[in-house]
Amino acid sequence: MSNQTTLTISSKNYSSWSLRGWLMLKLSGLPFQEIVVSPDDVDNRAELLLLSPSILVPRLDHDGCRVWDTMAIGEYLNELKPGAHLLPKDPIARAHCRSVCGEMHSGFSALRASLPMNIKAKFASFKVWSKAQIDINRIVVIWQDCLTSYGGPFLFGKDPTLADAMFAPVVTRFLTYHVALDKTCEKYCDHIMAMPEMKEWVMGALEEPDDIEELEVEF
Repeated sequence: MSNQTTLTISSKNYSSWSLRGWLMLKLSGLPFQEIVVSPDDVDNRAELLLLSPSILVPRLDHDGCRVWDTMAIGEYLNELKPGAHLLPKDPIARAHCRSVCGEMHSGFSALRASLPMNIKAKFASFKVWSKAQIDINRIVVIWQDCLTSYGGPFLFGKDPTLADAMFAPVVTRFLTYHVALDKTCEKYCDHIMAMPEMKEWVMGALEEPDDIEELEVEF
């Protein structure tokens, strides 16, 4: 079917960007089929090993439109499905949402490098180095500010937005590496992981074979 909507993703266990795009699509309500790129694909492997930015994963193909940047996917879906409220209605809140999404999209390189996404793993005594802790501290400030300002349980109120999709992989990282958080942020993490969409993603991650041995290294 030429008009079929597809999302090209890579590993559900390791790829934070795939999770972001997939969750955005789920929250939009737009039906789609997944296309999973093999872990042996060179570009996919480079993205997962943090050797290069992803240029093709995730990629949304819909009605003749091809979108491969995660924030662009989110903006496209917001225009396509305004009733999903992927961005807040209030213009000030909407600008705030875009700002924290943009910060996640382009920042936190120390966190990405030292606490790679690995849903299957659990590192109870993981030592977080100082630069990554700075990133963690900033994320905690963002979460606390949003949850206080908009009342929770999601970052911008009662409905999940693009911001929650952008930070969902961070939630999995905090759980994998047992990052200590305050009660407010712990509750937010619990709320994200309790989402049916996140449960579906985690189930898929747990069913994946351990194909990428380089990513099993404990940093």
